[in-house]
Amino acid sequence: MERVYNFSSGPAILPFEVLETAKEELLNYKGTGMSVLEMSHRSSTYLSIIEETEKDLREIMNIPDNYHVLFLQGGASLQFAMVPMNIMVKNKKADYVNTGVWSANAIKEAKRFGSVNVIASSEDKQFTYYPKVTSDMISKDADYVHITTNNTIYGTRCANIPDTKDVPLIADCSSNIMSEKMDINKFGLIYAGAQKNLGPAGLTVVVIREDLAANIPSDLPTMLSYKTHIEKGSMFNTPPTYSIYIMGLVMKWVKKQGGVEAIEKMNKEKAAMLYDAIDQSVLFKAPAAKEDRSLTNVVFVTGNPDLDKKFVNEAKKEGLVTLNGHRSVGGLRASLYNAMPLDGVKALVEFIKKFDKENS
Repeated sequence: MERVYNFSSGPAILPFEVLETAKEELLNYKGTGMSVLEMSHRSSTYLSIIEETEKDLREIMNIPDNYHVLFLQGGASLQFAMVPMNIMVKNKKADYVNTGVWSANAIKEAKRFGSVNVIASSEDKQFTYYPKVTSDMISKDADYVHITTNNTIYGTRCANIPDTKDVPLIADCSSNIMSEKMDINKFGLIYAGAQKNLGPAGLTVVVIREDLAANIPSDLPTMLSYKTHIEKGSMFNTPPTYSIYIMGLVMKWVKKQGGVEAIEKMNKEKAAMLYDAIDQSVLFKAPAAKEDRSLTNVVFVTGNPDLDKKFVNEAKKEGLVTLNGHRSVGGLRASLYNAMPLDGVKALVEFIKKFDKENS
C-alpha cells in the first residue's frame, strides 16, 4: 500500500527517513543483536541514546545549561497538575491565559492546588483569536503565568510571547514546539507531548529552569516531583525508551534540514499556501483571526456539516487523510507539522480547488 499524506493533529506524521531508519534498526540496533524495544534502559548502549537525544535537543533549541531537560510520561495532561504541584508553592497563586480546551483543562487542574486568576481569554469569540497579554495584567504575587502557545482545536497561536517581567512564564508548547524559533530564556518552564513534532506518543518533554526546580516542595509524591526526575536523569523508573529513541532520530532529521530556522521557513511557506487556497475559495473559510493563525494546525469550515463530511471522505480517496476537525467543534483541520512535506500541502491545495469548483 502506498503512503498517504496524514494531516492528523496527533499522533502525527513522522519523517519518512526516520521511519526507514527505525525499520532498518528494529531487529538489530547497531550490531547489539537486539531491538531498542528490548534493551535495558540502564545499558550503556541505551544511555548513549538518551544522552545524545538530550544533547541534540539542547543544540537545536539553544537550551542553556541552567535548564534541566526531562523525559517523562503522562502527556501534557499530567503536566496540567504537575506544574502547579511543583511551582505554585510560594503564594499559592497563578495567572492563566485561556485560549481553548487544553488551557481550560490546565486551569481546572491548577485550581486544585491554589488560586487561579484568568487574566485573558478568547472564549468570548469561541477561541478564534489569541488574546493580548501585557505586563500590567500580571499579578505581582503570582507564582507563575501559564500560556498555551498553539491551539490545535481552534487553529490559533501566540505570535508574541508576553513579557512577564519577574514572574516565571510557563508554557504548554505541545503542538508547535520546534516548528519555529523560540527563545527559551523567556520561560521558566515549557512542556510538550512528543506526538506532534518531536516523536511518537508516550513521551513528554519538560524543560525547567534551575531556580524553579530549587524551590520544589520536598513532600510531593515521588513520581510527581520534578526533583525526582532531575536527580535521576529521567531514569527514576523505566522511561518510554523507544519513544525517546525515535525522538533522537527526529532530532538528527531536524539538524539535517538546517535546524529550526530552516524548518520555520518551510512551515510558513506551507501554511501560507494552504491559507491562500482557503481564502480564495468559495466554500471554505478559516475562522481564526488572520494575525493569530496557527502555522501547524489550519482549521477551516464550509459551514455545512454534510459538505464537510463529503470533503473528508473524498479527500481520503485521494490519499489525504485525517482532515476532520476536532470532535468538539467539527469542521475541518489540516495539521502541518514539521514532517509534513511541501508536496502533501500542494496535493491538499489542489484538492481544495477541485472540491470548491465541483461543489459551489
